[in-house]
Amino acid sequence: MSGITAERGIPDTPPREESYLTAETGLASWLLTTDHKRIALLFMAAITVFFFVGGAGAVALRIELFTPQADLLSDDAYNRAFTFHGVIMVWFFLIPSIPNILGNFLLPLMIGAKDLAFPRLNLLSFYIFTLAGILAIYTLLAGGVDTGWTFYTPLSTAFSNANVLAAAAAVFVAGFSTIATSVNFIATVHMLRAPGMTWFRLPLFVWAIYATSIVMVLATPVLAMVLLLIFAERAFGIPIFDPLRGGDPILFQHLFWFYSHPAVYIMILPSFGVISELVTCYARRRVFGYSFMVYAILWIALVGFLVWGHHMFVSGQSMLANLAFSFLSFVVAVPSAIKVFNWTATLYRGQIVFDAPMIYALGFIGLFTIGGLTGLFLASIPVDVHVTDTYFVVAHFHYIMVGGAVSALYGGLSFWWPKMFGRLYPEGWARFAAVMMFFGFGFTFFPMFIMGFLGMPRRYHVYAEEFQVWHVLASAGAVILAAAYLLPMGYLAWSLVWGRRATANPWNATGLEWQTSSPPPTENFRAPPVVTQGPYHYHPEHAGPPAHERDPHSPQGGQVEREQ
Repeated sequence: MSGITAERGIPDTPPREESYLTAETGLASWLLTTDHKRIALLFMAAITVFFFVGGAGAVALRIELFTPQADLLSDDAYNRAFTFHGVIMVWFFLIPSIPNILGNFLLPLMIGAKDLAFPRLNLLSFYIFTLAGILAIYTLLAGGVDTGWTFYTPLSTAFSNANVLAAAAAVFVAGFSTIATSVNFIATVHMLRAPGMTWFRLPLFVWAIYATSIVMVLATPVLAMVLLLIFAERAFGIPIFDPLRGGDPILFQHLFWFYSHPAVYIMILPSFGVISELVTCYARRRVFGYSFMVYAILWIALVGFLVWGHHMFVSGQSMLANLAFSFLSFVVAVPSAIKVFNWTATLYRGQIVFDAPMIYALGFIGLFTIGGLTGLFLASIPVDVHVTDTYFVVAHFHYIMVGGAVSALYGGLSFWWPKMFGRLYPEGWARFAAVMMFFGFGFTFFPMFIMGFLGMPRRYHVYAEEFQVWHVLASAGAVILAAAYLLPMGYLAWSLVWGRRATANPWNATGLEWQTSSPPPTENFRAPPVVTQGPYHYHPEHAGPPAHERDPHSPQGGQVEREQ
């Protein structure tokens, strides 16, 4: 794995067999591939670019907010900068990252399939997504949009610049990619499971991707419709949202948040699946309450459609509606709490190994718990009225969507990197990056809770001087966080050339994806697998640290090697 492994004298594995990486060569073989694993890597390349492009907008914001005056950006430029950051990060990073990268690569492997149900549709989804992302970047750079990522009316329909239509078109086109990928995942789970892979033998990551796909298929058309309505009003003058001509701007909020609150779970449900896989592996125990975890995932997917109105407590909707949405917002927190309790119970008395994926998982649990608890504050009508449109909401959103989802993405990449590329990265650097990400995120966003409670409004770049100390702390934390995001790019790229060869199962994990070579062959398995038991069966002989931590000369270590 790392220098640590080399010092312990673990020999290199035999030369690797032909894999999906080496089966075909040449640029055309990648650009025209229908192999789900290669398409996952194409998505990884595109999403990584969008991540850093969107992150550039955040850098501009933090530099501007370092002082109370407008030093770097004008009023209009600041509006365009946070719109740029939001549009790219929400629709071209947070929503597609784990499903399109890890889901695409792992779903067929985890259920024993050769590929996704519709390989050509999978490739088409990648090209639609990439073209939409390029259109969004071009639009946001060539003049920009000043509405924020929510495109609120009547600003987006009557007062903003003409680039609104192009930016909305980019998001609209990206929705086709989202729906295509989701349909592919749903069909694959229903039709291509290996013999013996019953529904309640599915890994929790598969359940999470499946539930997310259902939410995507049901919710994304609503976003498409509301974007078309913006187009109809701007292009043809149809008075849908303009109150001066009989339209209703509150209708836009209802339609937008009916999609966008389920979209929150589109971003976080796949993270739940990743964290479940990491916690059970590095605690060397079965997931506590597997059935409860499955039902919690489905509960979140269902009830997530019923809570959109808590974004609108100050919009003028009826108090009865506010009370109903407040109650449902507390209800939807219950399955999330179940998952945190079950992860904690899985860790209890486990033989925990603090490798990088586990540190990312523990960081996720900490950040998500803070984000979830502050979500209960926002579900309470009096508190929400006080902190609406303040930095409290910014902090809550980022703790869930960025702190949680990005920690899970990095943890998942660390965990399955040896399976994807057949190489092991330097563990020491990976642990350092995981710890740095947790603390960097806390220094960046926790001060925003304090600012928001004290009354600092969001989307303002000129602010009262008493808030400067909190902004300086947040900007300093952002430097640490940026380093934590960049560092894995370096050591993971290094591992592709100089990393030690990975065995088929370097973590001694359960799951079908670990029963094939690293990296897998083109059709995933040399022989079709047959499933005879449920997931996460860590028997007594598998207790202890993962295989890469063991002495290969001990009887237990030898047993692991023979099993592999």
